[in-house]
Amino acid sequence: MDIIIKEEITKEYNMTEEIVKRAFLKVGDKKEHILVNRIRKSNAFIPELSLVAKDQNNDIVGHIMLSKITIGDGDNTADSLALAPLCVVPEYQNKGIGSQLIHAALKNAKELGYGSVIVLGHKDYYPKFGFKPASLWNIKAPFEVPDEVYMALEITENSLENVQGIVYYSSAFSD
Repeated sequence: MDIIIKEEITKEYNMTEEIVKRAFLKVGDKKEHILVNRIRKSNAFIPELSLVAKDQNNDIVGHIMLSKITIGDGDNTADSLALAPLCVVPEYQNKGIGSQLIHAALKNAKELGYGSVIVLGHKDYYPKFGFKPASLWNIKAPFEVPDEVYMALEITENSLENVQGIVYYSSAFSD
């Protein structure tokens, strides 16, 4: 299957939100498309890290977004990224498109100088990409969540070596 991963462009925003809505129709709180819209309007948005997957007909079949977050313990803070959301429309799932989106987003993030990514996600899926429990770095979510689903990834070696504390998401995640 020929899939192209590219940076999302402004004129695709509405279509992307429809794809996100469709992909999360049966899981989650069904508001992920609203989250995408709010992140785009926030200072956490990084256009180069909002990617779409397109099929041979140039239709959007998947999306990933990484946005700015900070991790801190009061005195020390560090910049990082949140991976949220990642989606592929149902009829294209289990074909490797999500993996392609993750690899492309992580590559772009590293090229932009980011060192780490945090994700709240499936405990059996994200470790395939190197994600480990965030607790290994003493990094905690700002809400109650099982340890095995709150993960971190160093995309630059040792980028989390001196980082610990609570993850602070942009207001887009709480509005």
